[in-house]
Amino acid sequence: MKRLISTSAVLAIAISISAFINIDPTKEPIQLTFVDHLKAGLIEQDVYVEKTPGSGKVFRVLPEEREKYLNAPVYTTSKSHHHDPFDKQKCGPYNKGVALGMTLGEWLSASGTATYECEAGWGTLKASFENLAPNTTYTMWHFFMPAPPTVPFMGTLDIPMGDRDGKHSVFTTDAKGRASMDIKFEHCLQLSNSQLASGIAIAMHSDGKTYGPDPGPFGSVTHVQLFAMLPHVNDHIAGR
Repeated sequence: MKRLISTSAVLAIAISISAFINIDPTKEPIQLTFVDHLKAGLIEQDVYVEKTPGSGKVFRVLPEEREKYLNAPVYTTSKSHHHDPFDKQKCGPYNKGVALGMTLGEWLSASGTATYECEAGWGTLKASFENLAPNTTYTMWHFFMPAPPTVPFMGTLDIPMGDRDGKHSVFTTDAKGRASMDIKFEHCLQLSNSQLASGIAIAMHSDGKTYGPDPGPFGSVTHVQLFAMLPHVNDHIAGR
C-alpha cells in the first residue's frame, strides 16, 4: 500500500532482494504466512493507543511496548498519517479518532496463510484468514518498497490484488472474523529482487468503504493488519 510496510532485521531474509521476473511456473507453489507489524519487529502503523486516558492523543505502538498495551483499546486517528514503520519519532502523538471496538491484543490475534502460484502468465492466490474484525470490509494489496528502505522512508507502491480497478481485491469477513480468497488474475505477481521488496498485505476499512485502485487514508479509515513478504526471485528459482 502506498506507504504501507517495510523491512527490519526480522524481514532481512525477505528483503535482501535483481530485475523483476515472473515466477518460474515449473516451481512449487509459494506458501505464505501473514504477520502483523509488531510480530515482524516493526512499529504498528494504523491502529493507535491512548497512553494517557482522556488526553485525546494517541500513539503507534513500538515492538517493545506490545505486552504493556495488549489490553488497551485501539483507535483511529482524526486524519491520515504517512506510514513509517522504522522511525520512533513518527509514533505520535496524533489526535484521536474513533474507537475501533477492540483491544490491541484482539487486533494482533489475526492470522492468515496463502498459497500462490503462477502458470502460463496467470497468477492464482488462495488465502484464508482468522480473527479479523467480524463483519468488516477488507482489501488485499500487492506492494513494493525500496530495499534496503530509504531514510527517510519513501513509503510503498500499492497495487490492488487482481484487476487494477480494485474490485477483485475486496472481501468481507463473517461474524467470527473469518474470510477466504480464491482469485485468478492475468500477469503473475512479481517477486522481490535486489532493489525492491515485494509482498501482499490486507487492510481493514473502518468506514466500510473501499477506494478502488487506492488503499484509502491510512490510520483514519484504512488499517493495514497483516502482510506477507514474497521471496527473492533468485531464491525461488533455486528452490530455496
